[in-house]
Amino acid sequence: MGTVHASTRREEKPSALHNEKECISCVEPQDRGPGNPGSFEDLHRKVKELYPQNFEGARLIIRKVLSEHFNVTHSITLSSVTPSGYKFGASYVGTKMVGLKERYPVIMGEISPNGNLSASFVHTLGCRFRFKLSAQVAKGLYKASSSTAEYRANDFTVAVTMANPDFTRSHGTLVMHYLQAITSRITLGAELACLRGSKVPGGLQTVMCVAFRYSTGLTTLSGTLGEAGLHLCYHHKASSQLELGVELETNVRTHHSIATIVYQMNVPYADLVFRGIVNSETSVGAVFEKRLYPIPECSLVISGLMNHSKQQFRVGVGLNIGK
Repeated sequence: MGTVHASTRREEKPSALHNEKECISCVEPQDRGPGNPGSFEDLHRKVKELYPQNFEGARLIIRKVLSEHFNVTHSITLSSVTPSGYKFGASYVGTKMVGLKERYPVIMGEISPNGNLSASFVHTLGCRFRFKLSAQVAKGLYKASSSTAEYRANDFTVAVTMANPDFTRSHGTLVMHYLQAITSRITLGAELACLRGSKVPGGLQTVMCVAFRYSTGLTTLSGTLGEAGLHLCYHHKASSQLELGVELETNVRTHHSIATIVYQMNVPYADLVFRGIVNSETSVGAVFEKRLYPIPECSLVISGLMNHSKQQFRVGVGLNIGK
């Protein structure tokens, strides 16, 4: 009898598990495509993230995590070049999970005592459709605003952005993006921008460009080519501690080109991160960030930027407290 009861209990276990509700993902397991290529604005993201955030003067940033979803930031800047003063920022991240890392909605904003405000709102419908709203207010007037609608399929992304619309005068900018993943390494796309306003030559102007990206994981080559010019970026991860990036921008209309080399060196055992930049306009800059102990989540930031042709040199010292 003991053997019969034991076997019965073992048979009941799988049936209970079978009745549980399974989680449905955006991409089915049988879909073996190249994957979604991401947003068009992130085409050169790996190189852009290596750029040092140079500043001048003294800066203090205090970040406070109030909960799992809400945190605030206090920043004070003292400088003779950039606008000085106090700024208060806040951000909220919702509970809706899309993938393993994305959570929505995301609300971010920053305000200064003189009333200048910048804010953005990002949310998603399902797991494929995203929309973003952003605005800037200065001296009680809207300086800039934009709204973006984006659809992410299994192997392509389509987005439409409307910037600074003025429907009464039929002014504004409309930008359409399309990215198609050909393989897991190759991505092709196009951008079409329509500008309409009194300051635009002829009242209406259309600019188009094509884009590509080739990525192997350790190296990424991306670029855009259109009527405005050529933009190329190359990123290489030499090791877990060193990353290199090269950027070339050429404006066909003004016949002006600039080449930039950026790099990031991370030394974990010394708790420091070093970012540097060198460009063809004789500018050399770097930002040095060192963790301070025994103060938790505190780091010292030193910035330096020199332009040899203009004979300008700017130094900044900052203190970051909190995550």
